[in-house]
Amino acid sequence: MKKIISILSILAIIICVASCGSAKETVDIPDITDAEKEAFSQTEGDTINISSDETEYEIIIIEPGFNIWLQSIARPEGYYSQSFLETRNQIMVTNWNQRVLQPSRFSPNLYEMQIDYQQNIDYGYEVNYKLYNYFIYFQRKYRQRLGPFSARI
Repeated sequence: MKKIISILSILAIIICVASCGSAKETVDIPDITDAEKEAFSQTEGDTINISSDETEYEIIIIEPGFNIWLQSIARPEGYYSQSFLETRNQIMVTNWNQRVLQPSRFSPNLYEMQIDYQQNIDYGYEVNYKLYNYFIYFQRKYRQRLGPFSARI
């Protein structure tokens, strides 16, 4: 009887350890359109300077296809409120920065450097809009998830 309990205990531990594997790094995004695929396949570098005339904050994104995607596929400016963008950006920046710090788990080719985005600073609408859309573009192109919600357009 003791032997059976020991074997069952060991099996339970093995099953528990096996089920606690690392989280899947990529996610399925089934609704990628042909236009998005075309933007994602761009090889020439786009440089997007995200800044606001009202603030001194600036983000520079060098990502092939992002500018085309932003102009042709992303929701237009004004579609989202600034508070929506700020809330989503805070979540995605936090997840991004955590991944930068885990290069053995998440590709350092995708997550190269941390983003300094502070909740108590008003970066303005344009900075928040373009940063949010970059995160959507990034998640859809590289099949990543940076928050509890799917990257929908």
